[in-house]
Amino acid sequence: MNNAVTGPEPQIAPRERKPLISMRGVSKYFHAVHAVSNVDFEVYPGEVVAIVGDNGSGKSTLVKLLAGVFTPDSGTIEFEGEPVSISSPSVAQDLGIATVFQDLALSDNLSIVANLFLGREYNTRGFLADHQMEDEAVALFRKLKARMPSIRTRVSALSGGQKQSVAIARTMLGNPKVILLDEPTSALSITQSAEVLNLIESLRERGLGVVVISHNLAEVQAIADRIAVLRLGRNIGTFHAPDISYERLVALITGATDA
Repeated sequence: MNNAVTGPEPQIAPRERKPLISMRGVSKYFHAVHAVSNVDFEVYPGEVVAIVGDNGSGKSTLVKLLAGVFTPDSGTIEFEGEPVSISSPSVAQDLGIATVFQDLALSDNLSIVANLFLGREYNTRGFLADHQMEDEAVALFRKLKARMPSIRTRVSALSGGQKQSVAIARTMLGNPKVILLDEPTSALSITQSAEVLNLIESLRERGLGVVVISHNLAEVQAIADRIAVLRLGRNIGTFHAPDISYERLVALITGATDA
């Protein structure tokens, strides 16, 4: 058995707060593969929790369990203190869990505002309420402190960071309580990544629980309140971000014993 690197105990959230999401002993198997095994995980209002780990560690499976893409084979999930069965993405959305996957699912040929309201357009007497949607879009980006060009700009003309901002803003129209972000700064420039990190900070300030999957440990340490480390499908520790070094995170992720 590979001994985990010793270090500080997992950060314990204040008892007066209750988690938005709580997973206890959750497992998911794909035939003989234990993608997630006996995992405990939680996220509180107004905090960013990062999930880190090597490829195949179970990060994406864990998020897909919360998003309703997969259902657990064992264990329990609670939302706002009540047991729930997140049996589909629509159930997750109804609960208040929104997910932005890496592909973003944006329509490049449509404008920013059209992407935001796609499938939920406002109508007045059979006509699209364009001005109302545009006004709400401007107000939303202002609240999120996200810099955008004209909301009539086609998504194809946006930078990677701006596209990520549109995808995140679109989830906010459903008034979620938790947002799951899968590699939100992947393949972005330093400037674009900074824009996305500022947006994540804005979500935290608005009291949302934010779960971020990322391979960028420097960004994780800059934005996260707590960091959950997964290895081989298990959560080997959840740590208060300021209390754990970059080197120790790497050692935990890789299973090194000399840190």
